[in-house]
Amino acid sequence: MAKLIRPWPLACLMICGLVALPTVTVLSSLFQPFGEEWNHLAETRLTDYIRNTAILGVAVCFFAALIGTAAAYLVGNHDFPGRGFFSWALILPLAVPGYIAAYAYTDLLEFSGPLQTWLRGTFGWGRRDYWFPQVRSLPGAVAILTFTLYPYVYLAARAAFVEQSRCVLEVGRTLDCGPWRSFFRIALPLARPSIVAGTLLVMMETLADFGAVDYFAVDTFATGIYRTWRGLESPTTAAQLATVLLSVVSLVLLVELLARRRARYHQLSSGRAAVSRTKLGIVGSAAAIVVCGLPVLVGFIGPAAIFIFMAIDTGDGRAVEVVREYGSNTLVLSAIAAAIAVALSLIVVYSQRLVRTRTTLIAGKFAGLGYALPGPVIAIGLLAPLSWADHKLNGLLTAGFDLQVGLVFTGSVFAVVMGYQTRFLAVALSMLETSFGRIKPSLDDAARTLGASNTGLMTRIHLPLLRASVFAAFLLVFVDVAKELPATLMLRPFNFDTLAVRVYQLASDERLEEAAFGALVIIGVGLIPVLVLSLLLDRHGRKAPAPPTDEVARV
Repeated sequence: MAKLIRPWPLACLMICGLVALPTVTVLSSLFQPFGEEWNHLAETRLTDYIRNTAILGVAVCFFAALIGTAAAYLVGNHDFPGRGFFSWALILPLAVPGYIAAYAYTDLLEFSGPLQTWLRGTFGWGRRDYWFPQVRSLPGAVAILTFTLYPYVYLAARAAFVEQSRCVLEVGRTLDCGPWRSFFRIALPLARPSIVAGTLLVMMETLADFGAVDYFAVDTFATGIYRTWRGLESPTTAAQLATVLLSVVSLVLLVELLARRRARYHQLSSGRAAVSRTKLGIVGSAAAIVVCGLPVLVGFIGPAAIFIFMAIDTGDGRAVEVVREYGSNTLVLSAIAAAIAVALSLIVVYSQRLVRTRTTLIAGKFAGLGYALPGPVIAIGLLAPLSWADHKLNGLLTAGFDLQVGLVFTGSVFAVVMGYQTRFLAVALSMLETSFGRIKPSLDDAARTLGASNTGLMTRIHLPLLRASVFAAFLLVFVDVAKELPATLMLRPFNFDTLAVRVYQLASDERLEEAAFGALVIIGVGLIPVLVLSLLLDRHGRKAPAPPTDEVARV
């Protein structure tokens, strides 16, 4: 047995070491002296970075978890008008990057925007006659990121609620647990690992966000790192700032790992019948529609409608070029990066299941920390070792074969794809770790008694059970890559642009109307896999025969 499982942990360590290379490069900056740039930041901006990042991270995680969990439970366990529509519509904000939503709502809500202009014209107000919330602020950034990131929690929580055994909740009813007590004492604790996994993704995405907070002029670690690298021209100080951010994320992940290390969440019941949905009354239905409809309206319909109006009103003379060139680049790059991320994540998670040692567990967690690193820092951490590899490769080929191959790593999409693995491997890891955790260990033991090898156990038992989770992980990484801006901007080869880069360049030049069509294409690219994912989840939820309703049961 030891010989059979030895290659898996070895592959896990090799993958984690390669993916964690930028993180190691960044952490190595701690061994370099702290210069005048660091002292300047510590005296002037570091306090603002810490305060704003902490407020942003806690607030976005709290509201995203609240919205995502509430919407998932309402859709999965209750019947109300529009439930079928909201079951898939709540995923739509995944297609809208935070920076694009920030562009849209700033144009709509700023003082010179159409809404305030209409209010002043309609009521005859002057500048000081009314109060209007400032969209370009820390609360504005919290709102934008909450409504664009909550689907991470919704997807994870919905899958957990749908897969809960009906028998468990029925036992709760026999113990005099009403709907609210059943939710807080049974359904919510069982779904806790999935909810926490989704919330951790929201936290890391929030801490690493650059586009929205930069556009809203909110000083966080992400903007501070980028400005230190570009403005102060000090990659070392930028990397040292990143280590502070990385330390905070590591502490949070460690606390969560210790909190649930002895808990087990796989269900012992073999009953897989779907949970019976409770029909809500008029008041409950109205509240459910508001809870589920507001996130869809703010997170997807609003930004899409704003850019549709811009595109129709002003148009884009390069629309055909956008679809033909930038769209194809985005699709191909996203598909390649997502497929590699899922394959690597399966190897890592399965290795941890086979050999659950501190080494494999720590390696997996360390590889996932890159999700908290801003794109510019990943670029800094990659460019140095990849440039060294390019020079070594050219030197060997020149000496041995008199060949000059140029910049193989830094001059191609290899660097971009590798940066995506560091940035988004945690997305696939988190999704697959949770799904593997719901497979009973006794199933593995039974397969081994029938002669299944470790590879056979993976391909013939686990993969069929994890098809929905594998596809969901692929689509989540696909969407994230399509929306990624800073890492693509810095690591892309010459004459290779994506939709995100084009929109950023136009918005930076205050040509938001011209960027409207590109923004809509980004939303459309992200929308396709989101819709496929929603259909897959609906089919997964309808696999089991529908249980009898309460009324039929009483008859």
